[in-house]
Amino acid sequence: MPLYIVLINLTQKGIENIKNLTKWSEDARKVVKSVGGETKAIYFTMGRYDIVSVIEAPNDEAMTKILLTRAREGHLRTETLKAISADEMINIVKELP
Repeated sequence: MPLYIVLINLTQKGIENIKNLTKWSEDARKVVKSVGGETKAIYFTMGRYDIVSVIEAPNDEAMTKILLTRAREGHLRTETLKAISADEMINIVKELP
């Protein structure tokens, strides 16, 4: 399954409701699971992003459903990176003309 790295920033609404953080994390895992994915990790970070999540999802459509479901609540903004493993990249490079 494809792997996605989601960089998350809390909005002003998110900061104002920060005490709901535990519930949001649990809800996020449920949404991921509902589309056949798996939350591999959630990290709370210092710096440019507030949270980094690593998610495995069946495809881009499923990942988009996850992101839209979470974003419409208004407490976060995301930037998503589709990850390619080192082994996958090595195979891609080997097949270059």
